[in-house]
Amino acid sequence: MTRLTIRTLSVALVALWPFGSARAADKIDFGRDILPILSANCFQCHGPDQNARQGKLRLDTQDGALRTKDPVIVPGKSTSSELVRRIGSKDPNEQMPPAKSNRKLTPQQADMIRRWIDEGAAWGRLWAFVAPTRTAVPQVKDPKAVIRNPIDNFILSRLEKEGLKASPEAAKELLLRRVTLDLTGLPPTPEETEAFLNHQSPNAYEKVVDRLLASPRYGERMAWDWLDAARYADTNGYQGDPERTMWPWRDWVVKALNDNMPYDQFTIEQLAGDLLPNATQSQKIATGFNRNNMHNGEGGRIAEETRVENVMDRVETMTTVWMGATVGCARCHDHKFDPFTQREYYQLYAYFNNSSENGGGRAGQGTPVIDFVSDEEKTMAATFGKKVQETGAELAALEKTLFPGLNDKKAKTPEAISKLPMPILEELKKAPAQRTSLKLREMIAYFQKSEPGYSKELKKLDTAIVERDGFNNKLPRVMIMDELPKPRDTFILVRGAYNKPGDKVSIGVPDCLPALPENAPKNRLALAQWLMDPKHPLTARVTVNRYWQTFFGTGLVKTVEDFGRQGEQPSHPELLDWLATEFVRQKWDVKQMHRLIVTSAAYRQSSKVTPELQERDPENRLLARGSRFRLPSWMI
Repeated sequence: MTRLTIRTLSVALVALWPFGSARAADKIDFGRDILPILSANCFQCHGPDQNARQGKLRLDTQDGALRTKDPVIVPGKSTSSELVRRIGSKDPNEQMPPAKSNRKLTPQQADMIRRWIDEGAAWGRLWAFVAPTRTAVPQVKDPKAVIRNPIDNFILSRLEKEGLKASPEAAKELLLRRVTLDLTGLPPTPEETEAFLNHQSPNAYEKVVDRLLASPRYGERMAWDWLDAARYADTNGYQGDPERTMWPWRDWVVKALNDNMPYDQFTIEQLAGDLLPNATQSQKIATGFNRNNMHNGEGGRIAEETRVENVMDRVETMTTVWMGATVGCARCHDHKFDPFTQREYYQLYAYFNNSSENGGGRAGQGTPVIDFVSDEEKTMAATFGKKVQETGAELAALEKTLFPGLNDKKAKTPEAISKLPMPILEELKKAPAQRTSLKLREMIAYFQKSEPGYSKELKKLDTAIVERDGFNNKLPRVMIMDELPKPRDTFILVRGAYNKPGDKVSIGVPDCLPALPENAPKNRLALAQWLMDPKHPLTARVTVNRYWQTFFGTGLVKTVEDFGRQGEQPSHPELLDWLATEFVRQKWDVKQMHRLIVTSAAYRQSSKVTPELQERDPENRLLARGSRFRLPSWMI
């Protein structure tokens, strides 16, 4: 492999470690440059968790870090700042971070903190908690550069700053294979390959993309990533691992993706479809997203403990999928790095704490459930139900003759009726169609000899009920969400233990994120709508980043499930924000976003690697070539 010159290597290190860091000539940005250093090295002892905080020093807030009493940071004067002295100290009793923490600032990080203080120690927020802004599409200097849509402007502009050039477009057959696998999970057929190679139109590739987006295989392929995020499974995941019928929810996802359901609707129906006005069967089935958690049906399991764990799973899945947030840390204590308190965790928990699910049951179909029926099955179910009602009405008329005055409170009960066993009397007081097969058979046996004709009519009703129930019991039942008429009380659970309630809390969202509208209802529907508010700083970013990972192997933010202070900085922050705002501008059009990405010149590059580029950018974060990554096992 060709060795780089010292100068080239030094440029590479500045460019790639870390991606969001300022260069020597740039003004230091707190959220981009300083906050990640403090989070990684200081917040364990001087962060949000008051129980773990040392020396009464807090560095995660402006008031704490820039305190005027016993100051540790003196804006404009790094040489007078205790923080800088401790960072540079060689004394093991004074140096920070402490030697026992196994953390140590690099010389570049220490210098960056000094520069930040000398520049005035301007404070700021983590980039991910600030709403994305739509920056102007950058200009590219090279007149020969291939630009197919604005994505390329951002990629090429960065490459020009790094002294790199994009790779040429991949060979047609390779490009067809790449995009077909990426959009459908299947390789192109020989006929499709031949047609594309022979197609000389300048927009031949775009036509292929449109064909693939219209294919039913598109929804099946894209559903796979979503099922992973939603922790989908066809069994419960514990002990005997009984089966569950969640495939109707899976099919709902496939259909929604193929129909190009807008992402805001896709979100709202899955989190709170049951709370929509006049919710349809489809919208209720969509809420199966919330029921994909593992369920412990072990005989000795405590039902309430299982229920609480299931609710926690919903909170943590929701925040991971839509917010890229690791709030699970806060179920037991305030988050040690991100601004999520334990109280805020249980305020989110309260949204999911009002389902009728009780945590009991051993089968894979814990209530609440809904029958999944086709139009044909609805007709058949109605036919069976009608037969029960008609047979029951005929039997009711006969019973009025055989047992006159039975249900007439004013009439004297005949002696023959009063001598009947109490269980039989209780059943006779019910409408025949409301009786169970078990009770009917007891009545059949009792009247077999004394009233054989009546017993025969009872058998007719029993047969109709058995047919109806047999048909209904074979219908798939899908676990869904519902809402109790009276909300459960929610308490902060001490160290997350189900049986150790602490302070009572009500529904709410974290203070570090936009507030709920004042008139928002206190339910999951309001939470889902809050997530999809265009002003929410996380949802659009997290989603387009996941799409980028789908097509390039790595997200613009490598830690796709962690946009917090411990997550990685975006490699192309302006591009990430442009894509997020474009997603909202296009009314959350998923296929349009996918089309935008796969029709870019950046996506269409050859994946051939030169030795210099391999050493300069081994993970291809600058995207000077097409990405190489393994196909998932299911795709193979």
